[in-house]
Order: sequence, then structure tokens, then C-alpha cells
Amino acid sequence: MDRRRFLQLAAVPALAAGIARPGRVAAQGTRVLRYVPYTDVTVLDPTWSTAYVTRDHAAMVYDTLFALDERLTPQPQMLAGHTVSDDGLTWDLTLRPGLNFHDGSAVRARDCVASLARWARRDAFGGALMAVTDELAASDDGTIRFRLKRPFPLLPYALARNGAPYPAIMPERLARTDAFTQLT
Repeated sequence: MDRRRFLQLAAVPALAAGIARPGRVAAQGTRVLRYVPYTDVTVLDPTWSTAYVTRDHAAMVYDTLFALDERLTPQPQMLAGHTVSDDGLTWDLTLRPGLNFHDGSAVRARDCVASLARWARRDAFGGALMAVTDELAASDDGTIRFRLKRPFPLLPYALARNGAPYPAIMPERLARTDAFTQLT
């Protein structure tokens, strides 16, 4: 018996039972999505660890300023938008209003600055970005400013990195921890 014939025969009981009818699979209220990682999450610090299970956990707890779309192009995630000066040396990233951490506290630009500075000490792409950065600062509670030594058009790609270490934005009180000290 070939594969095609096997699949045809296997589908018959399901069709007869009505399982495969689209009208029967409509959403029926709220459901719980359960995530089961491939291994235990033993390290919760997305900056300290290079384990993908830690990165996956961090992506469910924290957020990033940019994220990659289906074409692997950075798109604003926590940002309302950004502006780049004509010379490419100043990037102002504006946070979306109303962002909160899991504990209910507001996300501020200084949380982002501390998180990015910590992440960049452990990540090669982040380190390359910081090597061309003169200043990374919070202009106000909603604006992150990068002043660069030379243009770095890959800045959104660096901040949208989805590998490990992961550029997770966390509260400043956590992000002020040395990058080589694991958060517990």
C-alpha cells in the first residue's frame, strides 16, 4: 500500500464521524494554551543564559523593542515608532503608551536603557551596537535615545534579535544586575 492510499483510508473514519467538518471546529469560548518546553527551564535570566528554553520563557514573560516579522524584517514591538536623524547618528525610540510589566508597574525608557546595556555586555550583536554608541539614554519616560559615533543602520536588527541572549526589556531594578551575575 502506498502512502497516498493509506492516508485516504485513514481519513474515512474521521470524515464519517464528522470530526473533519469545518463547522464543528469553531471556537467555543476561552481556552487555556499550555506550553510544554522540551526541557525544564532551570535558568530564568535571558541575558545570562544562551539556552533556547530560557529565551522562549523570556519571550512569554518580557517583551522586546523590535521583533522580526515573517520576512525577518524588524517591526516595532514595544515602540510606537522611531526617528533617525538625517546623518544617521541619533535614533529616538518612542515607547507605546500604557505598557506595563507583569507586576503592573509602568515600562519606562530607563528600564529599556538598563536592559539593553546589560544584554549588550553578553551578546555579540549588542556589543557591536554599543561599540558605535556614544550614549544610550532615556530622554524622558517614553523616549530612548541612541547617539552613535557613526551610522549603524542595523540597529533595529540588533534590537529585534531573537536568539540567545535575548534583548528582553525588564524592570530597571532587575536590569541593573551585572550581566555576568545570574538573576534568580
